Amino acid sequence: MAFTIRQLQFFVAVAEQGTVSGAAQNLSISQSSVTEAIKELESDLGVELFERHPRGLNITHKGHQFLRHATKILADVSDARRSFSSEQAAAGGRLQLGVTSLVAGYVLSDLLARYRRAYPGVEVSAIEDNGDYLEHLLVGGKLDIAVMVTSNLRDRTALQSEILEVSAYRLWIPLSHRLVSADIISIGDIASEPLIMLTVDEIEENTGKLLSAIGARPHVAFRTRSVEAVRSLVATGAGVALLPDLVYRPWSLEGDRIESRDISGSLPVVQVGTVWRRGSGLPQAARDFIGLAQSQRMVRR
Repeated sequence: MAFTIRQLQFFVAVAEQGTVSGAAQNLSISQSSVTEAIKELESDLGVELFERHPRGLNITHKGHQFLRHATKILADVSDARRSFSSEQAAAGGRLQLGVTSLVAGYVLSDLLARYRRAYPGVEVSAIEDNGDYLEHLLVGGKLDIAVMVTSNLRDRTALQSEILEVSAYRLWIPLSHRLVSADIISIGDIASEPLIMLTVDEIEENTGKLLSAIGARPHVAFRTRSVEAVRSLVATGAGVALLPDLVYRPWSLEGDRIESRDISGSLPVVQVGTVWRRGSGLPQAARDFIGLAQSQRMVRR
């Protein structure tokens, strides 16, 4: 029996939500329908996609590998539908694109690949830089559009944005950490822990605010601009990290397991979206990019 598009949609929803109930609520269907679809998919593939535990599900290594294929298949299906509803695919033009480092590999890569497939005649030039500089380029008309963190957008009067993804902060800990089995984790529980600090976009600023709210001074063991370095350091027990779920992956490059846990209380979120100059006459290539980004958000949801 071949797997279906519907099974893939259910699988992606469970992988993103971490629970069958969360996926069912997001999809507005019954939990039993989601459970049955996942069982059928695992049977068809001959692999276990999730590890079951009392609090929900952990995606397995093979499940994580399949997740990339599943999201690509769903995106390709969306692109196929768009190809029949639009006559712009063969159009030419130029798109000047900006991106911040945090989202370059986690949001833009798949989005840009889809855009190139849908509009192969468009010449795309992209630069990566910090948010402040990208805002400057957008306002000055040097960029058509940027994909960046929008929750800390500075010049909201001159710029317009549309959210693509909202990602909550979670705690990253190694498999052997004392908090792995804790039912509830608070900010106070990690106040004395050594922190692996990611220093891109607003991550360091937000982490500092979280800890200062309880009167704790962050004990930073290591600062880095590399998410992969954070993964390796957390996995080997050098410290813990507070990062948006957007960049979480269950394994480090060395293959060591990393656990992600919710933290009780009010935590900030990271919003990622498309940004362009307010009131500007966007070229068709930029409007097509925004439309495709909107459709990708719907596929993920």
